[in-house]
Amino acid sequence: VQLQASGGGLVQAGGSLTLTCAASGRTFSTYVMAWFRQAPGKEREFVARISRSGGSTYYTDSVKGRFTISRDNAKNTVYLQMNSLKPEDTAVYYCAADRDGLLTRDQSGYDYWGQGTLVTVSS
Repeated sequence: VQLQASGGGLVQAGGSLTLTCAASGRTFSTYVMAWFRQAPGKEREFVARISRSGGSTYYTDSVKGRFTISRDNAKNTVYLQMNSLKPEDTAVYYCAADRDGLLTRDQSGYDYWGQGTLVTVSS
């Protein structure tokens, strides 16, 4: 599967953005999907993941209550709605797909990656 992330940009603290990840192929619904991010000078970290059906989601503590991951299997798309953005949310955001359904936050468990989209939050 090929993944194409989009929707990044510059936003003021407290603002919102929605990231979109479009997937190719006809097996999108069989993948667990996730978002990761990499801030300048830091390692890539897990942000959120969603189960194949969309019925189960999981977030890292720092984004709980502010970010929402969702998916539309009919459109082969996964979203990350980001509200109440903070300067520390500034990063390149990557979407990833796991074909084995591991429901993990470990990036080694993901098989396919998008190219990343930059989110910059100004204070």
